[in-house]
Amino acid sequence: MAIIPQRQLFSWQEIEDLGDLDRLILVLEYMPDEVLMQLLEHLRGLGRDDYPIRGMWNAVLAGVVYQHCSAESLLRELRRNGQLRAVCGLKKVPTSSAFSRFLSKLLEMEAEVTEIFEALVKELIELLSDFGENLGIDGKAIPTHAKAHKESKPDDGRRDNDADYGVKTYRGKSEDGTKWEKTKSWFGYNLHLIVDTNYELPVAFSVTKASAAEAPEAHRLLGQLEQSEPALLERCKYFTADRGYDDSKLIVGLRDHHNIKPVIDIRNMWKDSDKTRLVSGQTNVVYDYCGNVFCYCPKEGHMRQMAFGGFEQDRQTLKYRCSACHYGINCVGKEQCPVGKAIRIPLKEDPRIFTPVARSSYKWKELYKMRTATERVNSRLDVSFGFEEHFIRGQKKMQLRVSLALCVMLAMAVGRIKEKQPEKMRSLVA
Repeated sequence: MAIIPQRQLFSWQEIEDLGDLDRLILVLEYMPDEVLMQLLEHLRGLGRDDYPIRGMWNAVLAGVVYQHCSAESLLRELRRNGQLRAVCGLKKVPTSSAFSRFLSKLLEMEAEVTEIFEALVKELIELLSDFGENLGIDGKAIPTHAKAHKESKPDDGRRDNDADYGVKTYRGKSEDGTKWEKTKSWFGYNLHLIVDTNYELPVAFSVTKASAAEAPEAHRLLGQLEQSEPALLERCKYFTADRGYDDSKLIVGLRDHHNIKPVIDIRNMWKDSDKTRLVSGQTNVVYDYCGNVFCYCPKEGHMRQMAFGGFEQDRQTLKYRCSACHYGINCVGKEQCPVGKAIRIPLKEDPRIFTPVARSSYKWKELYKMRTATERVNSRLDVSFGFEEHFIRGQKKMQLRVSLALCVMLAMAVGRIKEKQPEKMRSLVA
């Protein structure tokens, strides 16, 4: 039998040999949780301290970092992994009932956990000079695997009394021109998330029932940001979202109240018979619901798309140039055309269609591509934080779990920046 020399199980000087534990150490080092810890310790008072508050909190964070889908899974890992216990600061593994009581106490600390999230966002604003310049919002369905509540049946603990049903319908057109429609329904919750699309990091969020509409929640989150992080909105230049957030009040509010240029996809709200509409004050200039502007040749009647000439901030208008003048096209009715060289269309012509970044411009298309950053953040929540498979029941528990996941994401980013590893800012597993 080979005799293994006795050695110290864990040494801070050997952090480079800890392997996967360095991710947890990074999170614990840069998590601004001192206020929460002092409050929890004060509430415990002079009671038994078999399982220290800070050790229990660190274990909760370890469960998030290492994607444990349940408390029992985490406790089994703590029993097996002595190094993990040492990093968390636990001399012995908590019992299931003790850990459950601690989690119940955390549910009462929603405001304090939110303050941790906001403190991390503030730190990123200070660390990154361009953090918040490009923001995006998206909704994420979080199904619950519990049963729906039924009045006719008693609550046996297997039901989720807070969740409800949500439905999303996606429509599009194939390359061959055929229209398609896909409907997705789920029982559970909806996560509404605003992220920085450059760094792919969250800046604001909320958890609602699955049936909650997206546009009203976007208004609420922007109002929340205005109160907690006004500097972030002052920095913001562009705000991207899919067509679920196509709302006149949201678009006008971003543009006029926050001086942010909305880049939000549009729904076709016109009747099937309406292909184009006449621009006010013009006799031969029309536009479609996608924001493309066309002019008709006064002699031949040919319709040609006009060239976008830019946004005029002082006039709040979009400038469109005559295609014949801009592209050198031969137009037999050029001399009689009332358009002349260019026209200006005020944004108030149709606030949904005419936005500061013209929908028909290449810039709008490039900016809209940045919206996929919000989808990647949602994907990380599923894959790296275990929201694809979970046992969470109840909106307060879901709110806490999402808050912890996003705090870990931000703390890891702050740690990478301060440790001079900005290229690993978004890495949750390396």
